[in-house]
Amino acid sequence: MTNKEHSPIILYGARFLSPYIMLFGFYVIFHGHYSPGGGFQGGTLLAASLLLVRIASGTEISSLQFKEYLATPYAALGVLIYFGTGLVALLYGGYFLDYEQLPIPGLEAADLRYWGILIIELGIGITVMTVLVLIYDNMVKGEDYA
Repeated sequence: MTNKEHSPIILYGARFLSPYIMLFGFYVIFHGHYSPGGGFQGGTLLAASLLLVRIASGTEISSLQFKEYLATPYAALGVLIYFGTGLVALLYGGYFLDYEQLPIPGLEAADLRYWGILIIELGIGITVMTVLVLIYDNMVKGEDYA
């Protein structure tokens, strides 16, 4: 990352593609419980959309899209969503991640499984996205300090 000048064509291309990749990542996450995909694949796509702008523009411009200091709290939030969903089911008399035991009133067992898996996929997607961005940011910092 010693070259400080960035190509405007690459930057505009990355800024054009990034929202579409992000939208597809959300699609994969929200449809992962009944079609191919899921939290890991969707989180990877979300991370790719963020990393594309980071690679094309450097850390100054890309920090406007996603602040570096937010990566660790979001990763922890995703893990908390995953384990929190499992623990709530456990507290209400089921097994860990037994979605039928989630305390959402007015829903049948199939609907509870639908929403439970969707919540889990969202937590996994957030964690995967932020951890991949964290890995990239730490690698770039390591390169600058060498």
